[in-house]
Amino acid sequence: MAGAAGDAGAALGGPLSGLAEVARAAGWWWPYERLVICCERPAELYRDEPGRLHRGDGPALAYPDGFALHAWRGMPIPPDFVASLTDLTAERILHEENAELRRVMLEIYGYDRYLADTGAKPVHQDETGVLWSIDLPFDEPVVMVEVVNSTPEPDGTRRTYYLRVPPSTRTAREGVAWTFGVAEADYRPEKQT
Repeated sequence: MAGAAGDAGAALGGPLSGLAEVARAAGWWWPYERLVICCERPAELYRDEPGRLHRGDGPALAYPDGFALHAWRGMPIPPDFVASLTDLTAERILHEENAELRRVMLEIYGYDRYLADTGAKPVHQDETGVLWSIDLPFDEPVVMVEVVNSTPEPDGTRRTYYLRVPPSTRTAREGVAWTFGVAEADYRPEKQT
């Protein structure tokens, strides 16, 4: 009996030994009836918690042959994009025409800072949080709910988060409920953590 996980391929033998060897040596591969497309393993691979390609200081995916893909939370971005944001301003964000790049810029700049710098006013406020809307030219508004974590950090402070919600959201409670996948009327937490 094979005792180590590394022996599993050897234990297969027969017609599956070739497949086991490819799985150990290759990166992604696609077998077809008369053809196999195979690529080498990436030299670098960076992902965020949900598993999307993500890296702010270099390529999120890079191969030994020099091919590289830069990405922010799964969205491909130009190689020098994040480095070009050192002098980022609210005005520059406002004038970015590409909605996806503007989203990256807002995230890097900070929603709280952008709200303060643009003089944004809250749309609605209740016990769940504050609903904000940022009007953007030639695009739908960025709507988010500002919430404070009910569980304190180890140092006793409470973190503030900005949750993106659909542009049609009208109340903070509706926005928070949406993040849990329920209607506003059905959102009744018994305990917050």
